[in-house]
Amino acid sequence: MEGVGREHDSSVALPVEDFVAAKDTTILSTKPTRRYPLASWVAILALATLVGVYIFSLSLKQNGMLFGLRQTNMIEKEREQPCHHPGVPETETPYVHFPTPNTYSRKECACTPVRFFAILSMQRSGSGWFETLLNSHENISSNGEIFSVKDRRSNVTAITQTLDKLYNLDWVSSAAKNECTAAVGLKWMLNQGLMKHHQEIAEYFNRRGVSLIFLLRRNLLQRHVSILANDYDRNTKQLNGTHKAHVHHRGQVHLFPP
Repeated sequence: MEGVGREHDSSVALPVEDFVAAKDTTILSTKPTRRYPLASWVAILALATLVGVYIFSLSLKQNGMLFGLRQTNMIEKEREQPCHHPGVPETETPYVHFPTPNTYSRKECACTPVRFFAILSMQRSGSGWFETLLNSHENISSNGEIFSVKDRRSNVTAITQTLDKLYNLDWVSSAAKNECTAAVGLKWMLNQGLMKHHQEIAEYFNRRGVSLIFLLRRNLLQRHVSILANDYDRNTKQLNGTHKAHVHHRGQVHLFPP
């Protein structure tokens, strides 16, 4: 009888344990969900706002850069647009240029035609007087003996780079005029690298459409005397800042020894 009672008690206890487990499961499943505090939501909202503002600022900056690039491209296209001057004959077209300087803008004179020239001469041939006459015009710039400096005529590359800078209106000198320059050039002596690289320089002049002005003393005796005086002057020191062999007027004759 006792064994039968124990079996009955154990059979009754099993459903009770199952009921307790089921009750615990029900309690766990019906537990309310966890909620974040209000401060966390405010922080998340602020972070999202900052990210949005940052992305918006990047977009504005990118659009601004694109707009700036577009403006630059438009300016470059305007500069690259060819200028045409109806008053220039077709035969003169190779000698008419529209340079675009790198150091400044020609503004309203961008389409003003510019002619390139070079005065080729020897010392004491009247080239200084002739260049002064040219520079008296407000739209003509003759920049003197640029190649008297040895570094500028050391080789063909240095010569062409100097000429490119000159004819691009980027050469700075006392003879430089305003943006509406109509003719630009230099004075080049034959013994300043011109005869040494004459073939390359001739090709450059033909390619760039440079007009040449050749000054030569026709009187052979006077030319020979000038050459001798120039050789003497080259190896003689200056007197009060003036070359001894350079006499500019009759009053200076007595200052120099014979």
